[in-house]
Amino acid sequence: MNEQIVARHWIAAALPKAAPAIATSTVLILARIWNANGAEHSVGNAVLMTALSAGAAAAGMVAGNATGDSVLTGTAFAASGALAFAGVAGYADGLSLPLLLWSLATAGAYALAARYWRHDRRETVAFERQTTERREEYAHIERVETLRSTTQIEVARHGAAYAEQLAQALVTRATLPGFDPTALERAGLPALPAVDITKEH
Repeated sequence: MNEQIVARHWIAAALPKAAPAIATSTVLILARIWNANGAEHSVGNAVLMTALSAGAAAAGMVAGNATGDSVLTGTAFAASGALAFAGVAGYADGLSLPLLLWSLATAGAYALAARYWRHDRRETVAFERQTTERREEYAHIERVETLRSTTQIEVARHGAAYAEQLAQALVTRATLPGFDPTALERAGLPALPAVDITKEH
């Protein structure tokens, strides 16, 4: 079996590992832009973000209890944390608290992502092991069938050569004086074609 080998670019390989930091950094940057455009010390914006964060957390709890879907629950709680982080980063007047929250959010995101990465890695290893076993099994079957076919071809070739030699020997023997073709028929062998001995001589 010939399989195409695809080499992943190093950026494509590193992008999933950088996704949590990119996500939290994006939220921090957008929150600080929001801060510079009037969200600093804005009680109304803080209340809005608090309500959105609480709503996302409540949706995560409901999804976890009702469906048991861990992906949906994790997404809802991640949205809740992102909204809370954005609300604080947008409301605060300095960078100390937003940077502290960014570092905590990034660490938490990597802790959650590492769990899914381990799970995906186990599934990938199991899939590769099963694929290797199936490939080896198919290769073994293919080798066995190839040997069997080769053996059958060789047996058929030798059988045909032997039958041709036997037929030639019987025809040659039939031309000799004193040969009785009915003796072969009584022995159960197929009848030979009639040979005109006078014509041969």
